[in-house]
Amino acid sequence: MKYIMLIYQGTALERQAELSPDEQKQVYADYQAINQTPGVTPAPPMGLAENATTVRVEGGRTLTTDGPFVGMKEAVGGLFILEADDLEAAIEVAGRVPAARYGGAVEIRPSEVYW
Repeated sequence: MKYIMLIYQGTALERQAELSPDEQKQVYADYQAINQTPGVTPAPPMGLAENATTVRVEGGRTLTTDGPFVGMKEAVGGLFILEADDLEAAIEVAGRVPAARYGGAVEIRPSEVYW
């Protein structure tokens, strides 16, 4: 089963900025280790949420908004795709994502095709 793993930054970036240089290197190494985990397809790094542009179409008009269009405080900071046997295996990998330890979260969604 393929799972989409959405990384919500929450306060992780701020908290990680307060870490010592060695601790910051460990966070980077943790992300690298996840990217090298069998079954993981990493996505390219995402830019900061404040640099995002959100596009919606209403009444045939294309509307843009600066920044992310989310109904929560946590913006998506990254994602990867995981091929895993089951949800428990996906949860184990998600628990290794540094953002989840520093005030963020990882949302796991089964990958499904609707068309």
